[in-house]
Amino acid sequence: MASNKRRSAFNTRQYMLSKDFEVFYYSDLNFNSVGSHSHDYYEIYFFSGGDVMMDISGDLHRLSPGDLIIIPPGVMHRAVISDGSVPYRRFVFWISRDYFSELAGRSEDFVYALRRAEKIGGGVFHFNIAASNVMHSKLFALLDEVHSAKFARDSFIVTEISDLLLYIGRSIYESEVSKRDTESSAYEALTAYIDTHLDEDLSLGKIADDLYLSKYYISHMFRENTGMTLHSYILMRRLKSAELAMRDGATANEAAAVSGFSDYSGFYRAFRKEYGISPSEYAKGLAGETAAERG
Repeated sequence: MASNKRRSAFNTRQYMLSKDFEVFYYSDLNFNSVGSHSHDYYEIYFFSGGDVMMDISGDLHRLSPGDLIIIPPGVMHRAVISDGSVPYRRFVFWISRDYFSELAGRSEDFVYALRRAEKIGGGVFHFNIAASNVMHSKLFALLDEVHSAKFARDSFIVTEISDLLLYIGRSIYESEVSKRDTESSAYEALTAYIDTHLDEDLSLGKIADDLYLSKYYISHMFRENTGMTLHSYILMRRLKSAELAMRDGATANEAAAVSGFSDYSGFYRAFRKEYGISPSEYAKGLAGETAAERG
């Protein structure tokens, strides 16, 4: 719990007095929300507790303790309090455009998180408990220096800010890389499952149950990776399987059966639409090519 020395009394000021940065820790009951607004500086907001949603450009995000919100200049946002009787605790860290440029001049690593937020128009970043606790500690360390009168205070403040921004940037980068790796593995597992179960039930529900994935996640993943629906992908793979079966000497009916088509009429329509001829015509053409080669 923060001491009174660390805690700031909330005011509705939404402009910076410092030319570089400002940092606050707030803990409020029955908080009166500030209306939707934007800044001409960067805001890093670390949520510690409360019953709160964050409205970013009209999109509402339910917050959990340990969430980090980064709001770039010009992005409209506001906190929406669901239950004011629950203490609303958060760190707020403002960085001016000039200070951003100074940090970027030292190394782009310092502003990775801020640039990432700019690309997505501001956002909420979720971390595991360990990473959230580290950020929490680093913010308190920065506050301690800001409110101290110790030797080398200003130099320590620069060090604490650098350390905090680098840690946030690394945490965002690693979480997104991990997410991409997880999605890549899931996509590979999903396509392998489809290819080895083409002659079985490949309904979205069956796949989701067998692979322990949500229906929404599967549908979204296929859109992201292939630009097509799951149904379209399965149909494409079944048609390719049927084509290969006919190349191996199967009849059109046999190819339909081993490729998972439940009725020949559906196979006929899909094949003709894709290849421009009927399955039987395609099989006959292949047979003719084989005979000609033998002759």
